[in-house]
Parts: sequence; C-alpha cells; structure tokens
Amino acid sequence: MSLQTSYRFIAPFYDAFLARATAGARQRSLSRLPQHGSASVLVSGAGTGLDFPFLPPGHDYTALDLTAAMLARSHSRSRNLQMQWVQGDSMVLPFADEHFDYVVLHLIVAVVPHPERCLAEAARVLKAGGRILIFDKFLHRGERAWLRRSLNVVVEQFATRLNVVFEDVLEHTPDLSVVADKPALAGGWFRLIELLKKEK
Repeated sequence: MSLQTSYRFIAPFYDAFLARATAGARQRSLSRLPQHGSASVLVSGAGTGLDFPFLPPGHDYTALDLTAAMLARSHSRSRNLQMQWVQGDSMVLPFADEHFDYVVLHLIVAVVPHPERCLAEAARVLKAGGRILIFDKFLHRGERAWLRRSLNVVVEQFATRLNVVFEDVLEHTPDLSVVADKPALAGGWFRLIELLKKEK
C-alpha cells in the first residue's frame, strides 16, 4: 500500500493518536523559529496541521503534504497565519533551490520510504545559513532495538518506519551540520534536532 493511500485512510484518526502526545515536543521544536520578522518557512509533511498552533505569526508559511485529505483537515488550524497549501512529495519538493529560510520536518523523515532523499530535498530548497527543525523517532547507531526493528517489517508498509538511524541519513547531506540534538519523547527514541545549512 502506498503512503498516499494509507494516509488517506489514516487522516480521520491521525489527530486522536498524535495531537496530545506530541504537542509539547512540537512546541519546543517550533520555539526555535524567529518570534519576530518575516521568514519563509516550509512545513514539509504538514499532515493535519498539528504544528500550526505553535507557529509564530508574521512569517510566510508553505504547508506541503502528500495527501489532499491531510491538507484539507489542516485548513481549520491555520488561524491568522499567512499560509499556502501545496500537495506534493517531501522526497521531490516542487520548489526552487535555496527558496526557504527554514524547513520544518516533523514526523516525516522516518515516514517516507527514502529518508535520505527527504533530508536532501529539504537542504536543497533551504537558503545557505538556513535551518531545518526535525522532530521524529530515530535509532542510534549500534542500537539493537530488536523489537522495533522486527515490527518495522509490518509497520513500514502502511504508516511509518521504526528503524531509521538519523546519523546514517545525515551522511548523505554533507552541507548540513547539527546545531542541537535533544531527546523529546519515549526515552530519547523521539528527538528534537536542529540543522544548519553551511554557507558556501
């Protein structure tokens, strides 16, 4: 089953599972966005808009998701934000190089079939000196996590991946450097990561 098909069915139940559980981590991650000024911000994998209540006003936001069903549910959360909605693939972003000041990747890197493409595309559309904010679940290098790795065989077919090692993904984008990497939920399985795109 494709991600687009599975998330079309998941959309009505998505909030019930994730809204309350992830609110605190989302808020902490998005507090790193400038609270004043006017930046261009891509929310890639925006889903039903669970990030929107924590986005500071004044910026130029673009919300991208693979499924129209998810984007449709996100509209009611946009409040007074300057927001554009785009249906598209986080692994093949429909934007020009160095287009955004910030890219938000919340619970998307470990969902897509090719996490390295998702991060590389975020880096491509990010301006030099820009930042990527990540909230997701990752294994650490050398971590056995046999249960998660075993469950991944089933879960990755319709929802998400449980075996992504962030450091392996990051290796494919040498123009990014880690600014912060902090545990968020589930004993550090979920992490808050901030990346900087190096100046040329």
